[in-house]
Amino acid sequence: MQTDLEKLDKLEQRFEELEQLLGSQEAMADKEQYNKYAKEYADLKEVIALFREHKRIAKETQDLESVLGEKHDKDFLDLAKKELESLFSKKQGLELQLRRALAGEDKDLGRDIMVEIRQGTGGLEAGLFAADLYRMYTQYAAKKGWTTEIMSSHESELGGLKEVVFSVKGRDAYKRLKFESGVHRVQRVPSTEAQGRIHTSTATVAILVEPKEVGFVIEAKDLRIDTYRASGPGGQHMQKSDSAVRITHIPTGVVVACQDERSQLKNKTKAMRILAARIMDMKQQEESKKIAEARKSQVGTGDRSEKIRTYNFSDRRVTDHRINLSIYRLEAMLDGDLDELSDALIKASEEKARE
Repeated sequence: MQTDLEKLDKLEQRFEELEQLLGSQEAMADKEQYNKYAKEYADLKEVIALFREHKRIAKETQDLESVLGEKHDKDFLDLAKKELESLFSKKQGLELQLRRALAGEDKDLGRDIMVEIRQGTGGLEAGLFAADLYRMYTQYAAKKGWTTEIMSSHESELGGLKEVVFSVKGRDAYKRLKFESGVHRVQRVPSTEAQGRIHTSTATVAILVEPKEVGFVIEAKDLRIDTYRASGPGGQHMQKSDSAVRITHIPTGVVVACQDERSQLKNKTKAMRILAARIMDMKQQEESKKIAEARKSQVGTGDRSEKIRTYNFSDRRVTDHRINLSIYRLEAMLDGDLDELSDALIKASEEKARE
């Protein structure tokens, strides 16, 4: 923890420097620079509050230990020892939170997210599985009291989904869903299989954090926006105008298309939100690869190509491969009963952070 405390001392110095900079006329005159300072300040605010509380508890502990060496009254000593135990417990809890904050684990916990599900290998069955995962997450969101909104969807045959992106807003949404990113595999007999053979299909899930407006800017000059007539089931009313929107972010090559809304403006707004979340996720993925070896608190690699979970219908089993946990309640989980699995993943992450 000593090395961490040295880092925190430097961060506190920077935090105090930013307080001065944000009040300066020079920073206020430069909007772009001011926004950068404001974002950095906001990112540091929580960890500095934890650090200052840790210093206060450490000082109280030190003072109490000094008094214990001087006093000999039994009743006082008993009370002081109980207080000391309480302080040690608080100090350990703060140290765990600080380690997690320094590792970057907690900075997004209160943020709104988008969930992106894409069919993988397995043809039509993969599309049906993607639709099952969409239903599972939206059912879970309903149970937790979160709100969801479809941002973009592309249907496949037989009621499946080639791709769906939807937003999730609510307390602890990111905390409980952040470990869902990766490849999900299903093993079952497809409805299209006449011989009763078990097939294996996959779908990919990505959890994208919605960027805050401050400090995250997409320049208009970096965008190419195309409009076209929407198509697909129920889209006849949209054939009358070019309501569908496709936005390309030229520097990264990220492309987003939205056609679910009748209004071109609404489609454009949704497309921009998805675009911003994907670009930010791309940056975070690149950073994660650089520091993956150093992140003890990570459950799994965090790579989008990592196979994280298997849903086996014949055994009624869901297995998460990162923590070697199998739960034999497949139907209930597909109906959105995910707390048992979510709790286990959160616990595993916290245990790794203590190592």
